[in-house]
Amino acid sequence: MRNLITLLLVVFAMSFSEAQMKKWTLEECVAYAVDNNLTIEQFELDLENAKIDKSDAIGDLLPNLNANATASKNVGFTIVSTSNIPVTGNQTTFNMNGGFSSNITLFNGLRNVRQLHRAKLNAIANQYRLDDLKDDIRLNVANAYLQVLSNKEQLRTFRAQYAVTEQDLKRTKELVESGVVPRGDLLEIEATAANQEQQIVNGESLVLISRVNLAQLLQITDYENFDIADEEFEVPPSDILKNPAKVIFDKALSFRNDIKFSESNVELAEKDLQIAKGAYLPTLTGFFQYGTRYSDATGSVPDGSGGTFTPGFIDQLWIFDGISYGAQLNIPIFNGWNTRNSVKRSKINLERAKLQLEQDKLDLESNIQQAYVDVATFEKAYEAALKTLEARRVAYEYAKERFDVGLMNSFDFSQAQARLDNAEADAIRTKYDYIFRLKILEFYFGLPLSLD
Repeated sequence: MRNLITLLLVVFAMSFSEAQMKKWTLEECVAYAVDNNLTIEQFELDLENAKIDKSDAIGDLLPNLNANATASKNVGFTIVSTSNIPVTGNQTTFNMNGGFSSNITLFNGLRNVRQLHRAKLNAIANQYRLDDLKDDIRLNVANAYLQVLSNKEQLRTFRAQYAVTEQDLKRTKELVESGVVPRGDLLEIEATAANQEQQIVNGESLVLISRVNLAQLLQITDYENFDIADEEFEVPPSDILKNPAKVIFDKALSFRNDIKFSESNVELAEKDLQIAKGAYLPTLTGFFQYGTRYSDATGSVPDGSGGTFTPGFIDQLWIFDGISYGAQLNIPIFNGWNTRNSVKRSKINLERAKLQLEQDKLDLESNIQQAYVDVATFEKAYEAALKTLEARRVAYEYAKERFDVGLMNSFDFSQAQARLDNAEADAIRTKYDYIFRLKILEFYFGLPLSLD
């Protein structure tokens, strides 16, 4: 037993350590955010309500069925319910009646049928709204994820630069001690090292902040043990710019959930207008009722063979039962312009929904045009940053060679190194800016979010 407990503790510790060391990929972050976002959970509840509304609309097409029963005691004057004979004096009588009733709407201007259609449309619209929120969350998570990657890569660059400076610092100390270079060169290198140490501290802070921001999007509170996969990503190959912006826009119109949601709202407004107009038409209702009664004051009744008998409880339920059925027609003539005003409001809401749809299309087209321009612009900016970085690296190597043989002072060498540091930071920043803009445009084109 002791060995078993020890084994279980070891397995638990290994599992706990493994869970702490988990490194999240972009796909895992997106999936987790979609599954655990509180706003999504609220929208899912709205979707469940819409499905319940659909069930209500189906129920309105069916007949209702109700049972009723009444029991009472009367002292003094009363009318016997089974014989309509009055009872006077201080006599106490017991009466009871009960039955079933059912009503069904045969016609109400097709409002009940259209209400069912509307409930189905509303469920679809809520699904589109939910999916649109998921799209927004995916983009936000991707942006936050790429920000962590960018900050991590910059931090690695700062540390690598500091490692090189440490070597230069060590060598310069030796040269100063041997009297080859002045002490001012050492001070300049030490200042450069101190500045790079500060960059490392700031970089670590940015990595931590960006990790916390991503964890908050995922609604994970264990910030210390949350981290993403330690991978270096290059710009993924993409031929998205081979498609004109108009082609991307036309395709986006066919599947974007925000557009589908707006289109559904137009259909809902059209259905609301039809429902409002249905109130102008008559309403035809069918009904069926079955009832029976009992009274302890019931006297003798014919037995069907020329004689009489006093019926008991069960006998009275069979003798005094009956049914009624029929139809009721209500024709609206005047209701204070309520129906007319309701129709007018529905027309206004329909026009508003149509305008919103056109506005959403314009916004989508504008966003795609902007994303298209951003991809082209940031691609050029990234290419320019790479060229600058290469030029700065060559200049730095040349400066280092001159510095190592004493042909360049430490100040000029530090300036060359600072320009290289800035070029490397700019290349990292523009790379991830370009990747994110690229992913946005691909997302509008219907491609899944991935860094592959």
